[in-house]
Amino acid sequence: MRRPDGGALLAGVDFMADAPQVARSLIGVLLLVDGVGGRIVETEAYDREDPASHSHVGPRPRNASMFGPPAHVYVYRSYGIHWCMNFVCREAGHGAGVLIRAIEPLFGLDLLRERRGGLLDDRLLCAGPGRVGQALGITRAHDGLPLNAPPFELRPAEGSVNVVTGPRIGISKAVELPWRFGLAGSRHLSKPFRPPR
Repeated sequence: MRRPDGGALLAGVDFMADAPQVARSLIGVLLLVDGVGGRIVETEAYDREDPASHSHVGPRPRNASMFGPPAHVYVYRSYGIHWCMNFVCREAGHGAGVLIRAIEPLFGLDLLRERRGGLLDDRLLCAGPGRVGQALGITRAHDGLPLNAPPFELRPAEGSVNVVTGPRIGISKAVELPWRFGLAGSRHLSKPFRPPR
């Protein structure tokens, strides 16, 4: 679906908005890839002006999708092992995205468990961006694909969503930015949020 001004609106999320706003609004949204997935419970925002972002160095072949149109997927390899998935936001050419850090698995549990090596603890199936990628079967082939067409499906969050915020995880730059967002009380987060001081 397109906004009247040409922006991207999908599952109640305005992908033309700034990355932190998109990251917050994705909490509670249902994410399915080929019919399997669950509720997004943790995200992180990244922007071109942010030194921790892959887009900070400008467009390169490896990060080209992050500079593409909003509501598309940017996939990268973490530590040469895990495929991690981001949703592109802002206008094409800007270079902003949201890392999907954790989901609560709800659909296709048997396949999600199989992809995660037979893991039976559902709390750990998709708790972390590498685990999300593995469980959902994400590969480089998904890079650049639109979120409003198969194999992806986004469904709006149901009911009210209580969002908590904090600093991002596993980065060494711009660590003070409170650009990590999570579903309050979720058992499926990659790491608990520290209580505010």
